[in-house]
Amino acid sequence: MAWSPTVEHILASGSIDGAIRVWDVRKSSAALGVLDMEDSLGIIGTNGLGAGARSRDTGKAHNGAVNGITWTDNGSYIISAGQDERVRVWDAATGANTLASFGPTLKNSHLSTLPLLVSPAILKSPNKELLFYPNEKELLIFELHEGRLTKRLKIAGPTIAAVRSRTGERNIRNRITAMAWRAPFDSVYTAHSDGQIRAWIPWTDEDETLLREEESKKTVDEEIGAKRKRQVLDDVFRGLTKQKITFG
Repeated sequence: MAWSPTVEHILASGSIDGAIRVWDVRKSSAALGVLDMEDSLGIIGTNGLGAGARSRDTGKAHNGAVNGITWTDNGSYIISAGQDERVRVWDAATGANTLASFGPTLKNSHLSTLPLLVSPAILKSPNKELLFYPNEKELLIFELHEGRLTKRLKIAGPTIAAVRSRTGERNIRNRITAMAWRAPFDSVYTAHSDGQIRAWIPWTDEDETLLREEESKKTVDEEIGAKRKRQVLDDVFRGLTKQKITFG
């Protein structure tokens, strides 16, 4: 489940049957509507925002259980993930599937909740929000509305983690269990099932300069070391060739 960030009484929920429903918690009768992956137009209504239109009662958002759902911070879009290994972006006003395609790289096989994180809309130009997706052994970054993969961040550490509980120690697959955005530093923090919290911080121009300086110093050190080795070998060779050889 995920609350709308702009309308306090609106809630989106995903279920094991692949359906996503949008609720107005002030009403006890039924959901406002159901999202359908086959609908790329949405319910327009009389004002273009669904007003006066009959809500959809049936539909399927994913061909598998929905275990990840979130909103963009401006409330304009709903993002969902399902065990059909698909991510879909929905127009929150009309319920339309925006048909963003994230390709075949997504992995989503476990039953627990899959955390999804979208960068704040104010940081990018319109329609350029980034989606952070916790794939197996890596954190994928996509352009939200185009579905284009922009970066793969590899996760350090073993893929299987030993976890202690009241019943003893057990081995589990090390995966991302939660994500949070930290402003104003544009950094992402991830929690993992191995008990670690990892920080993902953007690479700055200063970092790039320091890296070049370190690589330059390393190159100079390697050249000096190689020169010394050549000098030692040369001295050994000269010493051997100068030895006097006698025959008995």
